[in-house]
Amino acid sequence: MVIVFVPLALAVLVGGNWYLWRRLFRDTTRAPGALRRAGAALIAGGWVLAVGALVAERTGAPFWLQRTLAWPGFLWLALSLYLLLAVLAGEIARPLLTLAIRRMPERRRGAPSPETAPPTPSAPQAPSAAAAPSAASPALPSRRLFVSRAVGGAAVAAAVGTVGYGTYGVLRGPRLKRVTVPLAKLPRAAHGYRIAVVSDIHLGPTLGRGFTQGIVDTINAAQPDLVAVVGDLVDGSVKNLGPAAAPLARLEAPSYFVTGNHEYFSGAQQWVAEVRRLGLIPLENARTELPWFDLAGVNDVAGESTGQGPDFTKALGDRDPARACVLLAHQPVQIHQAVEHGVDLQLSGHTHGGQLWPGNLVAAAANPTVAGLDRYGDTQLYVSRGAGAWGPPTRVGAPSDITLIQLASTHA
Repeated sequence: MVIVFVPLALAVLVGGNWYLWRRLFRDTTRAPGALRRAGAALIAGGWVLAVGALVAERTGAPFWLQRTLAWPGFLWLALSLYLLLAVLAGEIARPLLTLAIRRMPERRRGAPSPETAPPTPSAPQAPSAAAAPSAASPALPSRRLFVSRAVGGAAVAAAVGTVGYGTYGVLRGPRLKRVTVPLAKLPRAAHGYRIAVVSDIHLGPTLGRGFTQGIVDTINAAQPDLVAVVGDLVDGSVKNLGPAAAPLARLEAPSYFVTGNHEYFSGAQQWVAEVRRLGLIPLENARTELPWFDLAGVNDVAGESTGQGPDFTKALGDRDPARACVLLAHQPVQIHQAVEHGVDLQLSGHTHGGQLWPGNLVAAAANPTVAGLDRYGDTQLYVSRGAGAWGPPTRVGAPSDITLIQLASTHA
């Protein structure tokens, strides 16, 4: 399978970038020259930076190198996606624009009308120096060239605007979202209990300490009764990102943490120790009995490769089934085991809501729920879109959020 997939992926990547170069640089220029060469260098250089950023992050390269490559490299990934989508959309506009130009009166395209055209001389005359066309006057573009430039320019403007606005949305910080979830087993005394759910912060070479501080301020302002950090806190080591995570110590409500798949790329046990030092309580396949319900947490499925995977029996096997149970589990796919163990509400992240449209279609194919509240039998699942972003610090069609879950007792 891998032997077939890798060449196919390379062929699609090369073909897509050749198509971009053709539409944006070859078709918008009259002849080979510096502009076409610059376009080829821009596209190839962008991908070199993107691959370099991915490799540097995953291999634990010096942090200064990760930060140097991350911004241009990851932004190129987002920009190239929307350039391709915009150019493809331009294929629809291209024939329509060509048809519109053909139907324009000749005088509007720059040709002289019969009324204003100079009379044809009866005998050929030698053109004077004053009447001769200037050699420096640029030739008007052909109809094909004009259409290519118009469509290409619009595609670039649309892609840059989309990525720019999506990046601004991430850097501005997540907005607070409020959701009410009724639980049949929740006692009347716990009606209105509030849980702040934050996932997928993805601290790394692009999102740092200031980003974390903004999240902490938003959560504290909401005054929740409990904070649930449901995985993918970081993309890097404690050595590099410990200072970026430090503001979590200022969370005012009791705070709990479970691992996500990215923690297992970043030294999961070191990060579990670090969040404990910051005052959060890690739930590693464990449960705590709060006054009105059980709160449990399981490790992410990525931990299975190191023998630290989820253990639902350990976390939930001996609990009182008459009590309501809220489970923290990073990936929505863990809902099936949650149903088997009688969980009332599972809180998850992982999907980012797709992060970059149309990534939501890919996320929907791999997850039972991409975002929001859903029900599976007697178990409800809430999936946060996440607070940060992985790779490109950009979101399109999937705004970041921190969710304030308000539990409601059906007895109230």
